[in-house]
Order: sequence, then structure tokens, then C-alpha cells
Amino acid sequence: MIPTIAKKVLAATAFAALSIPAFAGNKDRSGQSGAPELLINPWAASTGVFGANTACVTGIEAMKGNIAGLAFTDKFDIGVSHTTYLKGSGISVIDAAIGVNLGDAGVVGLNMQALNFGEIQVTDYNHPYGGEIGTYKPSFFNVEIGYAKEFSHSIHAGVAATFVSEKITNAGAMGAAFEAGVQYVTGLQDNFHFGVTLRNIGTNMKFSGPGFSFDSESPDGTYEISRQTPSERFEMPTYLNIGAAYDFYLDGKHLAKEDDKPKQRLTAMLGFTSNSFNNDYIHAGLEYSFREMVMLRAGYRYEKDIASDENTTTFYTGFSAGASVMTHLGANGPKLAIDYSFRPTHRPDNGVHVISLRFMLPKTGKATDAAE
Repeated sequence: MIPTIAKKVLAATAFAALSIPAFAGNKDRSGQSGAPELLINPWAASTGVFGANTACVTGIEAMKGNIAGLAFTDKFDIGVSHTTYLKGSGISVIDAAIGVNLGDAGVVGLNMQALNFGEIQVTDYNHPYGGEIGTYKPSFFNVEIGYAKEFSHSIHAGVAATFVSEKITNAGAMGAAFEAGVQYVTGLQDNFHFGVTLRNIGTNMKFSGPGFSFDSESPDGTYEISRQTPSERFEMPTYLNIGAAYDFYLDGKHLAKEDDKPKQRLTAMLGFTSNSFNNDYIHAGLEYSFREMVMLRAGYRYEKDIASDENTTTFYTGFSAGASVMTHLGANGPKLAIDYSFRPTHRPDNGVHVISLRFMLPKTGKATDAAE
């Protein structure tokens, strides 16, 4: 069994490595994709390590990281998250998700995400600075439906579809993006993790609506005709992510009994992301956990010129940090977690703040880690 699984993992790794040139994209096309909100990870536990947890993300957070991790949902997982995007800009992201374990049938999940840009001044040819003809609120909304399954103790895989809607008062676009992911777990204590995910392969999107039409006089000037200005189609921000993680149990050698659970865990994470329309980057992260009740996180993402204020193509500085507090409501009761993360930025330098609240219900009869 082990050799067969190992061959599958090696094959998946080779496939992913061969796929990198195909999805690395032409960097001259940077910024030319659409639906950039599909690149936003709204969950604080993941952004605390800057998304380096591709190999070990679990539960509803996996729907924005690696859909295979959804398979680790015990019985019921629900959460909400709020992102203050570039504090002071008035932009925020609201996200809500739910995952339900259907037993042998697998796990299904639903994630809904909305962006809030606040009110924007309406402008036109005669009012280039606005202020006289009102305001409008853009509507950027996407819904993801995911499915994941545990195929063996070591192998978990999942697929998902995301439906995207972008609208203003007189124009809009709709599209769909698809993703797939695999996670592999091995080691004497299931402490080695490997993950691959390919995200945002989808339909092209194109804006249309009354905003692209205008009235003009006919050639002979006797009547008016309505003309439609065509808009260009744009692609989804496809990317490939490969990651690995290893759990170090810091007090594992000092346990009184062989079946006792270690109280302290340090997880090291490393990942590579190949983007179709942005710079590729390497990200690394660390997570320290005490009794799975208090978690501290730090991460770093490196890409070309990220440390340069003049030449960088991202507003992030590359660093991230976060923390979680999780409480167990009774020996066999649910778990409640509050997560927070912060990523500093170049311009503006107010950073990105994320706070999440998660509620997890374990399988019937399954004791929590704290109780054990």
C-alpha cells in the first residue's frame, strides 16, 4: 500500500512541476486578468502564514486555499470573517462559509464572499470630478461550492466551482472558475503534509450593459441612433500552488505514556505559487500551538522586487503574523475559535487586518484534544 501511495505522490509532484511552465504565464501580461477578488484569502489562520499552509489547511478555510483540506471537516464547520483591506481606504471583505460531513459520501462546503468599496462618485463627460450627479456602490460577489473526500488515511482530494458576479449601476460581468486539490499525509505521527492545488481555471468574463452604449446623430442628422461600444474579454487569475509542511512535537520525547498527545506543536510550512498573470512567489510560515488552544503564526512571501518601494508590483511587504484562541465547550462539545492576522503594506502603509470566527462540531463520540 505504501509504495503505491508513494508512486501517486511522486506522479502528482512531477505533474505539478511540469505544469509550472504552462501556468507561469507571460509576465508582460501582469495585471491583465480579471476577477482579482478570487486571489483574496479571507481567513485569518491562513493569512497569518501568508497562505503557506497549502499542505495542511483544513475545514472551511480550505475552500480559499486547497479544497482537499475540506475533507478534514469533522461533522460541521461554520465561520465568518471580516477583512479590513488597506485600512483607511474604505474597502472591506465579508466572507461566510459552512462545511458539512456526509460520512462516507464526503464533505460538501459553501463559501460566500462580498467586497464592499463604499460609495463612489458618479462621473461623466460633463462632470469629470463627480459630486453633482450622485454616487454608486459596486457589487462584487462570488459563491463557491466545494466537495472533498478522504480516499484513504493518507490521501484527500477535492474539487470546487466558484461563480463570480461584478456589477456597477450600468455594467456588469459574470463568470465561473474551477479548482482541484490534493493533500497527502504520512509519517509516524501523520506529521508530514504535502499539497497541490490548481485554482481559478474558468470561463472568460466580459462586461456589458447600458454603460457601453451611447446616443449619436445619424449620418444625415435627422434622427438619433444608439451605438454599442464592445468590451474586451478577460481571463481568470489562474495559479498553481505546491506546498509541504512538517509538524514538530516539541515535548514528544517527554510523554508519560506512548498514547499521550503532545501539548506543543511547531509546524514549518513551505510553498511555491506559479501565477498566470502575476509574479511567481515562494512563501514560508511557522505555526506554534499549545494544546491546540493557543496558536501563534508568522509568515513571509518572497517575489521579485517585493522589498522595493519603487519597483514592487504588490502593496505587501512580504511579512505576516497572526494568532488564534480556541476553546472546547465540553469534553465532547463543539470548538469555538477566534483568529486574527496582520499583513503590513507599502503604499498605503496601513496594512491588511483579518479577523475570523469559527464554530466546529466534532463527530459524535469523538473527544476533543483538550479533553484527551
